[in-house]
Amino acid sequence: MHPNNSFYARVGKRVLDVICASAGLVLVSPLLLLVALLVKLTSPGPILFRQGRVGKNGKLFEILKFRSMRVNAENEGPPITCAGDKRVTVIGAWLRRTKLDELPQFWNVLVGDMSLVGPRPEVPKYVALYSKEHRVLLSVRPGITDPATIEYRHEEEILGMHADPEEFYIRNVLDQKLSVSVKYLSRFSFRYDLWLVFQTVWAVLNTRPRTTDSTLETDNLGAWD
Repeated sequence: MHPNNSFYARVGKRVLDVICASAGLVLVSPLLLLVALLVKLTSPGPILFRQGRVGKNGKLFEILKFRSMRVNAENEGPPITCAGDKRVTVIGAWLRRTKLDELPQFWNVLVGDMSLVGPRPEVPKYVALYSKEHRVLLSVRPGITDPATIEYRHEEEILGMHADPEEFYIRNVLDQKLSVSVKYLSRFSFRYDLWLVFQTVWAVLNTRPRTTDSTLETDNLGAWD
């Protein structure tokens, strides 16, 4: 399965990204300053967290987030984070729950590393596990959100229920998420991308703690669209 080759895919998507990222950075600048201040005052270390992710055509780039974990947390555990992770700061838990930690990625979108909507970028460790079918995801810019992001919005809570969250992620979650993202590539359009943006905002504003058993469960998008 390959990405579509529509005018929107070739030109319009990038134009929309630049316009929306520029407007977003301006409109949320007061919020960016407030969050930056909260991070700085509540935990020693830099305001931003930078991590190498694999982007379009396999090119590495630094994804930006507000730091939600203590300094050097990446050396104290796996790249994934689960509910109850001791590395997460007090303010970081709130930032992750509200997704405010993702706001600096508007800059990644503006400079062309990412798109507003597209497959979430992974660290090289997990990209090395991609199947041949899943490597098509590297032919497009990764995004801030996509159908898999929405469908697995309770991922941290699910992973937190397992003794080895990383093993469970690799064996049960990663492949399913990638398959959802691959399906997106063949059908994305201006209308669909806008729908996904609105659905993402809706999901964030209506996020509630999830309770489930140890079996991986995902939500049907149609149940809340």
